[in-house]
Amino acid sequence: MDLFLQFLTNGLVIGAFYALSALGLTLIFGLMRVVNFAHGEIYMLGGVTGWFFTSYLGLNFFVGLALVTACIAVLGWLVDRFLIERVRGQGEEPGILLTIGLSIFLANFTLLVVGPAPLKVAGAVSEAPIFIGPIVITKLRLTAVLVTIALIMAAHLLIQKTRLGQAMRATFQDSMAANLAGIRTKQVYAATFALGCTLAALSGMLLASIYSAQASIGGLVSLKSFVVVILGGMGSFAGAIVGGLLLGVAEAMWGGYVATGMVDIIGFVLVILILLFRPQGIFASHAERA
Repeated sequence: MDLFLQFLTNGLVIGAFYALSALGLTLIFGLMRVVNFAHGEIYMLGGVTGWFFTSYLGLNFFVGLALVTACIAVLGWLVDRFLIERVRGQGEEPGILLTIGLSIFLANFTLLVVGPAPLKVAGAVSEAPIFIGPIVITKLRLTAVLVTIALIMAAHLLIQKTRLGQAMRATFQDSMAANLAGIRTKQVYAATFALGCTLAALSGMLLASIYSAQASIGGLVSLKSFVVVILGGMGSFAGAIVGGLLLGVAEAMWGGYVATGMVDIIGFVLVILILLFRPQGIFASHAERA
């Protein structure tokens, strides 16, 4: 039983990061209808820029987090205004091809600049263990999870309670009506893409403080984010959170009881099962558009 609780805790910790990363993907897809294949590379950039600010320049972790937020938000804004904007309204294929090209560019550019070696982000606290009954968790992991929960809540409040969030929902329900009502829809599209990219990048930086960031990790992250979004339901904010936690727990249980070397397989098994028995995803019957 003690071992089960430890695996469950490990799964919920990693699942929180999966959820934060997938929120960015489901936000961009659910609101903008853009299938972003560069999502994993944006996540990777979050880890690499986080390493640059904290380990290379020696800045405080939370200062680095704020700088990564600003840098990736600007990058996401520029990508939407100068790239995505050019193919908007032309169907899904041009957007897919564009984001695939962007992912290749970002991965190779990062390889050229920092190389293929793992890069560790300097954490906010030490890795000293905390004992909660039979469960052991490090201070670093607990802090990262608390920051992740705060970011998820902040994203939810931004979308549901602010004027920008209202403008986002109005634009993606009927962009023409929103335009006639005076909403600057191009700015709303750019802000949404920037928000989705920022959530992915922050997830990358937080997880790189526990493990490490690598220029070549984007492809696997994109696949896992798509797994989470399919599990939870396309465009569902709550579905991304539940899907992320489900994938994290499933991987932890599989790695703990079955085989650690094949842990990535369980995500694809879950996708096959969900497509067979509930292809719309867990939350699709009452899906909320982020």
